Amino acid sequence: MVSSFDQTMKFKRVAEEEEYQAKDVFSVVYGALKEKGYNPLNQIVGYLLSGDPAYITSHQNARVLIRKLERDELLEELVASYLKQLEKQG
Repeated sequence: MVSSFDQTMKFKRVAEEEEYQAKDVFSVVYGALKEKGYNPLNQIVGYLLSGDPAYITSHQNARVLIRKLERDELLEELVASYLKQLEKQG
């Protein structure tokens, strides 16, 4: 008799990984920083420049959330948003 450990087993994901959008991440992180009395602009810029997650509060799980996306993805979202605002003004 063959035991189940001798057979190839297929791993099945229970739930798909949640996809995070940069704008949603920024919204949560901004709110958490504001609630804790930090200057969100300074803290987010510090994180983006250094990569040090200590710039982001753990309040509302903001630190874990911001690390779900690469810093270059976050920067790309910021620049794209800024450029869209410039187009609207021009």
